[in-house]
Amino acid sequence: MTGKSDVPAQYEIYAIRYGINPRRTRGQNFILDARPDEPLTLDFYSWVLIRRGEVIVVDTGMNPAFAEKHGHDMLMSPIEALKALGVRPDAVETVILTHAHYDHLGHLDAFPNARFFMQAEEMNYVTGPYMEKRWFRRAYEPDEITQLVRLLHDGRLELHGRDREIADGVTVHWVGGHCAGQEIVRVRTARGWVVLASDALHYYEEYERGVPFAVAFNLSDMITAHDRIRELADSDDHVVPAHDPRVAGIYPPASQELDGKVVRVDLAPVKSMDSR
Repeated sequence: MTGKSDVPAQYEIYAIRYGINPRRTRGQNFILDARPDEPLTLDFYSWVLIRRGEVIVVDTGMNPAFAEKHGHDMLMSPIEALKALGVRPDAVETVILTHAHYDHLGHLDAFPNARFFMQAEEMNYVTGPYMEKRWFRRAYEPDEITQLVRLLHDGRLELHGRDREIADGVTVHWVGGHCAGQEIVRVRTARGWVVLASDALHYYEEYERGVPFAVAFNLSDMITAHDRIRELADSDDHVVPAHDPRVAGIYPPASQELDGKVVRVDLAPVKSMDSR
């Protein structure tokens, strides 16, 4: 007897709804949309995985200054949301960065003892010749890219290959599309394998209609990513996009106090995914 449990690791997943942009339109979100002037709110999420005291943060939210610069509204600090969930940021040892856009890379300094994980292709992209083109660099902030370089030189950033096991029950997988190094996160939960699609899916609608989001590096990779997501998730009800207001409406809140701001996506949806 080693005392080690043979039960596979299962995580709780908390989706932190830290920001919103109610002024977005369908034309800003989808290429060649038939109703481009119709409003379509954009929500902003980061995530935290918790298992018996083990904590893994997935993306770190958005710097309020950059939210203001890009026209978004902050609902709460993702760092304060972690504290409300009983997570001390300075005690977090593992942070996954699904890509390096400004709304996924804020607050890096809040995790002074963490090791960060990101696709090597994303670092090649954000420090390479594609950044000469305004289209490709528009969702990156140079100060945050500099932080990544510092973390790399400090030995705290691991730039990994396309598929990587982060922990028992947590793996990351390259899909590209939205940016060169876009990855998704597969998490084992009590209800099965959940895929945090991050910006491989901004909205469920992309997945349902097979259409691309408007901010893209490679459209073919973006559409093909839908197949990879379906391959890794136990069902479509196990897929969580990064910016869809429907997420907050179909999943149960983490607590009464956090209703509308933090939801449990390791639990089954309490409403149909088609709810609007």
